[in-house]
Amino acid sequence: MRDFLSILLLGLIQGVTEFLPISSDGHLALAALLFDIGDGGLALTVLLHAGTFLATLLVLRTRAFSALNDGLRGFVSPQLFQSTPGGQDALFVLVASVPTAIIGLGLKPVVESATHSPWWIGIGFLVTGAFLFGSRFVQEGKVEHPAWRAALLVGLLQGFAVLPGVSRSASTIAALLFVKVERTRAFELSMLLSLPAVLGALVLELPEGIRELHNLPLALFGAAVAFVSGIGALLWLRKIVASGLFPWFAFWVVPLGFATIAMAVAWPR
Repeated sequence: MRDFLSILLLGLIQGVTEFLPISSDGHLALAALLFDIGDGGLALTVLLHAGTFLATLLVLRTRAFSALNDGLRGFVSPQLFQSTPGGQDALFVLVASVPTAIIGLGLKPVVESATHSPWWIGIGFLVTGAFLFGSRFVQEGKVEHPAWRAALLVGLLQGFAVLPGVSRSASTIAALLFVKVERTRAFELSMLLSLPAVLGALVLELPEGIRELHNLPLALFGAAVAFVSGIGALLWLRKIVASGLFPWFAFWVVPLGFATIAMAVAWPR
């Protein structure tokens, strides 16, 4: 029963916080520190991310299919990267994914130690709060397809979001709002950009994850929980971004960041 409840909690945390701008990695790491439930191992981590990956594909299926279709055709007819909405989305994702991959892989050794440090987690939450609070002062934009410089900026920030507590959605959506992208489009581009990053991580971690798999039914249950809760979180976040209430998440992550740092001071490890 304890394992079941632990997997249920991890699946809910992954599904809800993966998309909401409050950092899933930060919350999972904090839950592991506070409740001694562990992270479930690499196999569970892979399946939890697979659940939220499928949730993203489902909610953004029209945009994702258009980007994939026009993007693949664009390698044969490059003008499609400029003349079709799907091609422009694909080009944005391709350009942004380059700095994400370089920075994400480069920070991997740091992430492994930072995940077990409440100092790192707390600082990450405060960084997320800064992105959220800063977006409060950005006027609503009208841009549908940002330029390649904006794609590089967003990809750069997504790369640093591998650090625990730093929210990928908070940093990328805030950056897109800063370069005057329309709110709903900022949500869509941020979520589309997550797909190759998550897929790449899954491909890299899947072989080792399979070797560590001990309880497939329980792990699949966690993935299903992450999938269902992830769909709800995505639909809610789209409404929140469109309504201009995105910065309000700072009222969660900033106090949480200070509390996590206080925990690091009170209970040094």
